[in-house]
Amino acid sequence: MEYKDEIEKKYTLKLRSLKKELPDFVDDFFGHIGEITSIRTRVGYAYDLKIFFNYLIENCDAFKDVYISDIKVSDMNKIKAVDINRFLEYLTYYVTTGDDGEVIEKSNREKGKSRKLSAVRRLFNYLYKSEKISANPGELIETPKIHDKEIIRLEANEVVKLLDEVENGEKLTERQKKWHEHTKIRDLAIVTLLLGTGIRVSECVGINIKDVDFETNGVKIVRKGGKEVTVYFGDEVADALDAYFDEREEIVAAEGHEDALFLSLQKKRITDRAIQKLVKKYSECVINLKKISPHKLRSTYGTSLYMETGDIYLVADVLGHADVNTTRKHYAQMEDSRRRSAAKFVKLREN
Repeated sequence: MEYKDEIEKKYTLKLRSLKKELPDFVDDFFGHIGEITSIRTRVGYAYDLKIFFNYLIENCDAFKDVYISDIKVSDMNKIKAVDINRFLEYLTYYVTTGDDGEVIEKSNREKGKSRKLSAVRRLFNYLYKSEKISANPGELIETPKIHDKEIIRLEANEVVKLLDEVENGEKLTERQKKWHEHTKIRDLAIVTLLLGTGIRVSECVGINIKDVDFETNGVKIVRKGGKEVTVYFGDEVADALDAYFDEREEIVAAEGHEDALFLSLQKKRITDRAIQKLVKKYSECVINLKKISPHKLRSTYGTSLYMETGDIYLVADVLGHADVNTTRKHYAQMEDSRRRSAAKFVKLREN
């Protein structure tokens, strides 16, 4: 089974499980958006709607002493815009209980609130347009303003330090150095690939052996939403991948993981979490004052590409952004910097 098919199966089963914890009418909603959203998006909506319904039961008089599964579509008429606004305020900080009874503290900033509001709005839009409710309070709610964060990326000298550390492991602990001997070629291939292509961690994890073509220096990846594309890499990435391929050919992968390119020490397909941990481990050794994650490596690539080309459409295409405005917003600081630099090049009168 292809990796993307495995992921589809995993998330489909998860969505099926989550829907059992939601009101029956929500099932029609997920059927309605099934053809226009990815399975990951639908699972995210299911989690967010579960939080919303739990909030209603715990905080709204109209839903007191009601189980989520007992909520009827007609009950949605009882929800007003003020209830949704109060829900957004509640998301700032709340306490919930885990499956094992453990008390868990949760918090959301603007981005988290905006995502959950999107799920609630989409449900109300569906119910209203399909004439199941008489009003749509979701459309009366202002989207939380998301404050732009400064782009955190590696400078050129920091990229060198990081790659050197991955390669030689000089600043690792003695215990880490023992594991480093077994993983350094793989780790260097992963970090070099992330820095040299800007692909997402999930895209890196999903790469199979057959997806890499050294004739064209291209690698096939699966983007968000399931679209397959080929991204291209330079000679440094090719060298790191080639070295790892020599090692990979000698490894007998665990059953069901034979096709995977990057393997864990258990000889199974490496996970998103494992890559996040290895990037953190190496970066903490050589980079001060910055918390570096795989996404920061992606930002480093995007920044470098934009500074070299000035082509925001190329950056959007290579990074796999569906909307160029997402890219433009992210790199707005650099666009402003480029505009400011234009003032230095135009002289009106020579001294």
